[in-house]
Amino acid sequence: MTLIICGLSEVPRLIEARRPSHLVTLLDPASMIDTPAGVGAERHLRLAVNDIVVPTEGLVAPTARLVEDLLAFGADWDETAPMLIHCWAGISRSTACAFILACERSPEADERAIALAMRQAAPHAFPNRRIVALADDMMNRRGRMLDAVEAMGTSTVLFGNPFDFAARHR
Repeated sequence: MTLIICGLSEVPRLIEARRPSHLVTLLDPASMIDTPAGVGAERHLRLAVNDIVVPTEGLVAPTARLVEDLLAFGADWDETAPMLIHCWAGISRSTACAFILACERSPEADERAIALAMRQAAPHAFPNRRIVALADDMMNRRGRMLDAVEAMGTSTVLFGNPFDFAARHR
């Protein structure tokens, strides 16, 4: 099934049009949203985190707990309907989480192939390196996940278009 990645402004429209069963929100604490209509609160993971890669005073850095919560939430998703993952712009935090879930559901797949599939689907994708590094360590991928997103290169796009990304890769 499909992961849908987008920015905050696209969430209401995509919930109405695509009817996702699960929703992941990655926003800074001050911008955190309530559960939108069309999604049950028990199927909405709200992760309050700033889009940073190094701890910065006054901001919430990604932690191992964020990755643990994401993986536990993803384990509850049966793939019968899409999962919608969003952050502010649909570029960094949300793409990192989609990449992590795809790697978790595709243990035999090459991480670089998954990352390059994301690049092809979304030229604007720039997965948050701190979130990916935490997942890489937790999932015992020995640096392969981080190397894979580094192979994607950079993005100069400030806002991304919504895109679909396969949850499973070969």
